[in-house]
Amino acid sequence: MFLLSSSTSSITPEQAEQTISLFKQIMDNVLSPKVIIPIITLVAGIVAIKIIMKLFAKALAKSRIDISLHTFLKSLLRISLYVVLLMTAASMIGIPITSLVTVLGALGLAVSLAVKDSLSNLAGGFLVLFTKPFSVGDFVETEGVSGTVKAVNLFYTRLNTIDNKRIFIPNGQLSNAKIINYSAEPTRMLDRVFSIGYEDNMDQAKQIITDIILRSDYALLDPEPLVRVKDHSESSIDILVRVWVQSEHYFDLDYYLHEEIKRAFDKRGIHIPYQQLDVYLHEAKDTPDTQRKEK
Repeated sequence: MFLLSSSTSSITPEQAEQTISLFKQIMDNVLSPKVIIPIITLVAGIVAIKIIMKLFAKALAKSRIDISLHTFLKSLLRISLYVVLLMTAASMIGIPITSLVTVLGALGLAVSLAVKDSLSNLAGGFLVLFTKPFSVGDFVETEGVSGTVKAVNLFYTRLNTIDNKRIFIPNGQLSNAKIINYSAEPTRMLDRVFSIGYEDNMDQAKQIITDIILRSDYALLDPEPLVRVKDHSESSIDILVRVWVQSEHYFDLDYYLHEEIKRAFDKRGIHIPYQQLDVYLHEAKDTPDTQRKEK
């Protein structure tokens, strides 16, 4: 039994020679210039792309190109460089570039049919980036949401709401949506209505509102603020207030007017009415008919 096991596990000279020959073939193929040079090219190319991207990012930061385009341009350059690098390495291995382009074209067609929604978002990203309905840092309202634009990418635009929630809107929807940009203009008009009771002094209320506007640090006096009676509603006299303000101080002025006008009205005894319905009951007079019925 021992002799049989020993003879079976021993390696013959022919087998050893075949193993060494196979190992040499593998090493020759692995260490051949056709394999080593493309690998070196890939490694060197990846390092070069990282360096190029850093230099490109610094150049963008110093340029006058809108910051909304920075992310898009960096993504486009990175993808282009990697495609060129892969095609170069493939040509070194011996893969014909024309055949590779044909295969990539067919693959791209199949992928485009599978991800047509993503391609719609990509096309929308191009439209948003180059038509520039807004820039990074603008406060916008669209698709039923509002927030500050934080990033415009190829497929999505990211907003941060006032309470700091992130909202991602597909660019395909955004390119066809109505967009309200509150930061596009340096100034905005604040339009508000303040109501007083019919028994209150209208001229006094108008003067109080005007004085509060003039004392404000946010209200602009050119164009001149407007304080006029707008309407005689069912329960109140409505006073229209229109005043211009720097866009970044819009909400500051809005809060200031509501707080100060309420304090001043309370101090002067001017009432801010609420909707109410007055019901008057009249006592019915006795008629001959009702007297007969009672009898």
